[in-house]
Amino acid sequence: MGNGIFITGTDTGVGKTFFACGLAGLLKESGYEVGVMKPAETGCRQDDGKLVPQDALALKEASGCAVPLEKICPYQLREPLAPTVAAERQGIRIDIDRLMRIYDEINSSHDITIVESAGGLLVPLLPSYTYADLAKVLKLPLIIIASNKLGMINHLLLTLEHASCKGLSVLGYVLNHIESQPSLAAETNREALVSLTGVSCLGELPHMKDLQGSKAVSLDLFAEQIDLQIVESVVKR
Repeated sequence: MGNGIFITGTDTGVGKTFFACGLAGLLKESGYEVGVMKPAETGCRQDDGKLVPQDALALKEASGCAVPLEKICPYQLREPLAPTVAAERQGIRIDIDRLMRIYDEINSSHDITIVESAGGLLVPLLPSYTYADLAKVLKLPLIIIASNKLGMINHLLLTLEHASCKGLSVLGYVLNHIESQPSLAAETNREALVSLTGVSCLGELPHMKDLQGSKAVSLDLFAEQIDLQIVESVVKR
């Protein structure tokens, strides 16, 4: 039982968690059992002496996933750094085999599992092991979230090129409007990308005032803006 999707981005702060929560909520509303996983979360808030992975918690709430938070996010790290650096400074070494076992456990009891990276594909979990490597061993297709602004074309194409070099399948990309006032670049990026890549644009998300703090995701907005047919094809494999 179960298939998975790997959500990554062209950078940090581009709206991966916001999108992943919206996708999880839509799939749940459609009747699917949705598992979620955030292998490592850095910059976790400390609450009563305990680290709280806010992104993982949002994923759990949006999906209705009953898996304990400690398994949804096996590595909860204090400092806002690359996972390998944050883990080392916390006296922890990330165990890839452990991540694979937990993913298999979650995925075996759900129709689909959404795995969200921290940052982009080349962010390291270990000194010489990146999220691209993790996506490859988990055999997960990617959805790439890109902040729709000046410079995004370069960031997205570099991400797509690295995915291709790693032999990763890409379901598509989503353009997220993170700027309150759309620039000329934001208005023309989608059309420009048509001639630059054969990868599908799954949709565009409008600017949200508080992207990072947003917990209540509008499912109507996602249903209107995002093409779910490609995603549902993964569930039905």
